[in-house]
Order: sequence, then C-alpha cells, then structure tokens
Amino acid sequence: MALTLGLPSAAQTQSPAREQQQRQVVVPSSSSEPVPEVRVAANVATTLVFDAPIDRASVEVSERATRFRLVDPGERTLFLEPLVAPGDGERLVVRVRYKDGSTPAYATVALVSHPTLVDTRVDVMRRPRTLEALEAALAEKDAQLAALRVAGKPAGLVFSGRLNLNGVQARRIENLPTGIQSGLKVLGGEGFRAGPWALAVVRVLNLPGQQPFESGQARLTRRDGTPVKVLSVDMNKAQLAPGEEGLVAVETEAPVWRADDVLRLDLLDKSGSRRLSIPEVKL
Repeated sequence: MALTLGLPSAAQTQSPAREQQQRQVVVPSSSSEPVPEVRVAANVATTLVFDAPIDRASVEVSERATRFRLVDPGERTLFLEPLVAPGDGERLVVRVRYKDGSTPAYATVALVSHPTLVDTRVDVMRRPRTLEALEAALAEKDAQLAALRVAGKPAGLVFSGRLNLNGVQARRIENLPTGIQSGLKVLGGEGFRAGPWALAVVRVLNLPGQQPFESGQARLTRRDGTPVKVLSVDMNKAQLAPGEEGLVAVETEAPVWRADDVLRLDLLDKSGSRRLSIPEVKL
C-alpha cells in the first residue's frame, strides 16, 4: 500500500476565495504620511489606475522577479498578478514616477494580504492641492514668466549681470580666410567684448552639394597656445542645408586677454569631421 508523506493536496494549496473589491487610495504627499495598502492574492490580477500618465521605466516592485507572474505598466495603469501572496505582516512596496512633474512626483503603495478581501482595481489618486499651495505655485510661475519676458531684452542683460558699466565693445573680424574649408566658407564675422563675457559671431556658408551642416564644438586658442574656455556654441538655424548660410555664435568666459590679442577660432560640426578655421580673431 502506498504511503503519503504528509504533502498538502492541490485543494489545500489553493488560496481561499476572497471577495473582490474596487476602491480608491490617496498617494502620500510627504514621507511622514502612511503608505496606502493594496490587498492582493496569489493568482489574482490587480490593476492600479493612476490619475496621470506614469513613467513605465520607473516602476519598482519589491521581489518582482520571484514573486510575480506579471508586472505590466501602461500609460496610466499597472497590472499586477502575484505568484505568491505577501505573508502575514509582509508588505511589498510598489513605487512609480509620474510624468507630469506635479507633486508628489512618485506614487507609492504597499501590497499586503487579507484573509477575506482582494482589490482587483485600485484608483491611485493624488490629494487635491490646497488653495495656499496653488497660490504659491502660481506665484512661482508668474515670476518665471516675468524673468523670461525680460531675458532677451537689454534689461534682462542688466538684471543678469551680463551687461554692466564696462559696456560692450564691438569690431569686425578682419583678415578672414577666403578659401573653402570642408565645403564651408566664411562670409563675415564680428567680435563682441564685455566685462563678464566675449562673443565671436561668424557668418558661414555651406556650399551647394555638401551635406547639411550642424554646429558642434568650437575651440579658441591664444597665440601662445593657451586655450580660452568656451561656454556655448549656438547657431541661428538648426542646420544649414546645401547652399544655405547662417550665423554661428561662440561665447567665452570673461576675457582675461588684451583686446588686441589675436585668437584662433576653430569651428567643428557635430560629427567633428568638418572644420572651419579662422586664424585671426580679436575679441
């Protein structure tokens, strides 16, 4: 006669039937608030529905690889199906980041077991912001908008400290190279010098038959080989099509060289394979 070794039968291993529920939880606004609990069960699907789009790549689930049959994030949803339910007193943390940038930036819930209930759908909501919080956010946006309005004006230069009593000196860049370099030609240029910054602006022609030109890096070097720190390289167009011309602006650190010092300017495209050299630049 065959003997059993006390192993539980299939019926004994099945989870008891639980009442399925749909409900809503509120995301904590700070770390001092308790994390809301979501009741799950083995082999029962639970869907979290968020009130804003979520970053799918940001989803974190405790013991995801070993405890879940499926973890499937969507645009506003997170589908969970546990293989093994949390034990008594155990909490499996789920954390996901919102895409909209509002606060709180993350939604966190804890998955737990309940003897008689399981949540099949949970709406995860952020607490409505108070009037004071909304007014503070509006004031901050108004200040940012005001700053943007003056950023491109002379007043904005003064407010930012980029224009002061030293003023701005401007001159044409003389002795420009006349040849063709990497399918590019220099049509003109100006140099600008202020107390906190200097700027070289060069008009470049991308000759017909060439590949589109996208501005990349710039290097400025003093006559003795000392490099000048370049802060930014900008072009007035995203790229120059064949036969098109545009302006390339190279901003430097606060000038420590004399105004009559000669600098060498090298402009490179994004690939670094096309170079335009201007050996005599005064800023």
